[in-house]
Amino acid sequence: MQWLLVTDLDNTLVGDEAALHTLNQRLTVARAEKHITLVYSTGRSLTSYRQLCKTASLLPPDLLIASVGTEIYPQGSDHLDTTWANQLQHQWDQALVQQIAAQFDSLVPQVETEQRPFKVSYFLSKAIAPQVIAELSAALEQAGLSTQLIYSGGQDLDILPKAANKGNAMAFVQGQLGIAAPQTIACGDSGNDIALFTGAENRGIIVGNAQPELLHWHSQTPSPYRYLARATYAAGILEGLHYFGVGL
Repeated sequence: MQWLLVTDLDNTLVGDEAALHTLNQRLTVARAEKHITLVYSTGRSLTSYRQLCKTASLLPPDLLIASVGTEIYPQGSDHLDTTWANQLQHQWDQALVQQIAAQFDSLVPQVETEQRPFKVSYFLSKAIAPQVIAELSAALEQAGLSTQLIYSGGQDLDILPKAANKGNAMAFVQGQLGIAAPQTIACGDSGNDIALFTGAENRGIIVGNAQPELLHWHSQTPSPYRYLARATYAAGILEGLHYFGVGL
């Protein structure tokens, strides 16, 4: 059976170098046998992803989903998948999003490299996040923008087009590769990974070091297709793969 493995990077695949080394060894064999197609799905921009590659032992993926699902890059390419990018343009106006967000003093813009054509990113204190997100969401809707707000890690707020998130990008990749949901396994640790786990029959692995917002969502929306690992980081992924019967 061919599997599509889609995994977040920071604090999911990356975080325990020894466990990552073990998983990489087994994935290398599985990929050589055309048993697994490997996709990274990260909140990082392409620039930030490349910085991570200098410090973490990452295998080259078959595809890269970057910037919280707003960008898809074929293996080793600097060029966006234009079909996916074109789907995100409906009712999206980056300049207007930034103009509205600038009215909220509690929003601190992230570095320039993380501001992408279809993603506007801020830091936001956890204590005031619910109120600010509700008010900002209402302001964006009143302006006629079709957006979604994703809060993760107790500090990161991403504003995206309604059609864009990690889950929708993964579904696009599934269609492009012709791999069905029951043969897809997604892995994550934080709030911006929730969209990876919402597909009806996609398999999901939540690593043991997951953030509270993901653990809370998991407890409120149980699914027989989702596995909460005891082990952390890459070891948690390996544990979940065994649970789903993926022989590595």
